[in-house]
Amino acid sequence: MQSLRDALPQVIKDTGVIRFAGDSHPPYRTVAENGTVTGLSAALQGMLGNRYGPVKATAEREKQFDTITWMTTRTAYVFPVDSTAGTTRTEDPCGKRVAVVTASVVEEQLNKLSRFCTQNKRPATQTIGLDDTNGTLLATRSGRADAAGMTEAAAIDVTRRQGAYKYVTQTEAQGATKDDPALYVPKSSKPGPVLQQVFEELFENGTYVGIMSRWGLNRVSVPEPVFNAATSG
Repeated sequence: MQSLRDALPQVIKDTGVIRFAGDSHPPYRTVAENGTVTGLSAALQGMLGNRYGPVKATAEREKQFDTITWMTTRTAYVFPVDSTAGTTRTEDPCGKRVAVVTASVVEEQLNKLSRFCTQNKRPATQTIGLDDTNGTLLATRSGRADAAGMTEAAAIDVTRRQGAYKYVTQTEAQGATKDDPALYVPKSSKPGPVLQQVFEELFENGTYVGIMSRWGLNRVSVPEPVFNAATSG
């Protein structure tokens, strides 16, 4: 829409480019060796900004960034369908070796699950910290870990693309909280409010629903985008 283009900061109108940064994290983004980007970021070209990826909105981060929450997710634990570790129910990760990305939201959630386990007289979980989601899956496949912790959106993607896996989702009783992945835009560059309007248009015209359906992510979709969710009250 021309009105939205006209509302962008002058520096973006001058260059005609909105740059974004992020690591390879399916299904949000997969970066091939040749630099080709696929995944939700490629599908949602109209929704990209300066920071895109599975980063939850927090009040501390919103001091420097405007955030646009466009989906929701919880923590899930992925395991091979032929696993002999006995991970089939939400409580089964207790006492298991769980591979997670170091310093991630999922690692925080796993710590909460471990506390739930010990409080209920079950063995604590064993954390195996790795660099990325692909590494956690490789650890699970090789037998170094019994399960791989990741966002439910990532778990949906893994189980859809690779039929050799299933997953269980951490419950609120086990300490899980809903996480709100968001697009991050530095307040200093000022395009946040305009990009929020872009999201609203894509939600209204059905583009958002179509893309989330295509990727099988209806379970983690939201009815509307939320601007600065952590501080909006």
